[in-house]
Order: sequence, then C-alpha cells, then structure tokens
Amino acid sequence: MRQGNLYVLTLCAALMAAPVIGQEAPLDGETEDGNSLIEEGARLFLKGLQQEMAPALEGFRDLAGEIGPQMQDFMMQMGPAMAEIVDKVEDWSSYHAPEMLENGDIILRKKTPEEMDLPESIDGEGDIEI
Repeated sequence: MRQGNLYVLTLCAALMAAPVIGQEAPLDGETEDGNSLIEEGARLFLKGLQQEMAPALEGFRDLAGEIGPQMQDFMMQMGPAMAEIVDKVEDWSSYHAPEMLENGDIILRKKTPEEMDLPESIDGEGDIEI
C-alpha cells in the first residue's frame, strides 16, 4: 500500500473517531457513543483493516531497517553525481525511461523530435491510456 493511502486511511479514522459536539442522547440510527451506524461501521472496517495491515507494515519496517544503512551509503556516494545530472537535464520528458544494458550500464536515451511530438502510449499503437 502506498504511503499516501495510509495517510488517507489514518485521517479518515481520526475524523470518524471524533465525538459529535452538542448531542446528549443517541438519536435514531446512532450508537450509544453518539456515532451514526455508518460511522460505527466505518470505524469497525478501519479497525479491521488496521489489524490486517499490521503484519505487512511490521514487515515493511523490518525491511526498511535492513536496507536503510545501504541506502544511506548509496546516497552518500551517488548523491553528488545524481545532483549534477539533475542540474544538467532541463526537461526530463525529453528522455526515455532509463535502460540497463547487458553489461550493467544504465543509459538515458534522448527522444527524437518525432518522438517528442507523439503522445505517450502504453500499447505502442497510438492509443492513449486514460
């Protein structure tokens, strides 16, 4: 799950957990704590989702702990070179996606003027994905 989706779910859970101000007794269609049945259902759904996601998030935290030092070393070594490349490239849309050659070299191919005029397509037949 992307981090943005996790933020949205957390925000929704926080908003639904907030008490309703000014209500003293449950109305029709509300639970005893003042939440509507829909809010209560959403709260239970998000609680279940949180319980289901807990193992995956724990595994992600472990993975981040394992690769964190390696990524830090990589950024220390490659960071200045990457910053130099970013400064030199004015328009990233004028390049194809990076390619890795059989020998391990990574290249960035510049698009031809004809390729610059064509819309991006997924299937290579000129259809644009919407």
